[in-house]
This record gives sequence, C-alpha cells and structure tokens, in this order.
Amino acid sequence: MKETRVIFRLHVPMEIKKKGKWFIANCPIVDVCTQGTTKAQAKKNLSDALILFFMSCYERGTLDAVLRSCGFYPASIDDEAADSGSYEAGKYIDVPLPFMIDKTKQTSCHHA
Repeated sequence: MKETRVIFRLHVPMEIKKKGKWFIANCPIVDVCTQGTTKAQAKKNLSDALILFFMSCYERGTLDAVLRSCGFYPASIDDEAADSGSYEAGKYIDVPLPFMIDKTKQTSCHHA
C-alpha cells in the first residue's frame, strides 16, 4: 500500500443563533461563520467551512501562526479536566481533517 488515509478530528466550540429566516453558525475560537436555512444546514456548512479553513492554513504553511494568533497553545493531557467550561455541553462540533500519507515520499517524520 503506497498511501494511507489519516483523519485528525477537531472538537471545537460552536454557537448557532437564529436571525430572521437564517440560522447563523459560528466557531468563535477561530472566528469562522456560516449560515443556513435550517439549524442542521448551518451546522453542516460550519463543518465544511472549518475543514476548508484549516486545510487552507495547512496548505499555505500558516496553520501554526493562525493557531497561535487565535490563542492556542499546547496543553498536557491532564489539562482536559481543567476546562473552564465556558461552552455548554453539546455546543461543540467535531470536524474531520482528512490527510493522505504517500509512503513513497516519506523519508522520516521526525528530524533530529
């Protein structure tokens, strides 16, 4: 097998509010917004927009800078229990980020 599919999953907060006939979906930590005529459509559109946002950042080589500018920093596994709880349970969206690994081009994934 020359290629392997890998999917990273992000679990990020979201907000959905109704404004007139539209549902507005927002991921406040990266300031990505979408809309839809139904709540489900707005959520799907937000997932699609987040995938495109993160993949675009990766492809342009700016993912690290974008995450840092949004306030991200590495946390230990134990920090999960210390979540401030600023977002209500169920107000998260899971976003798949699909990648392929071309094993014929892979030399070493870690550089010394």
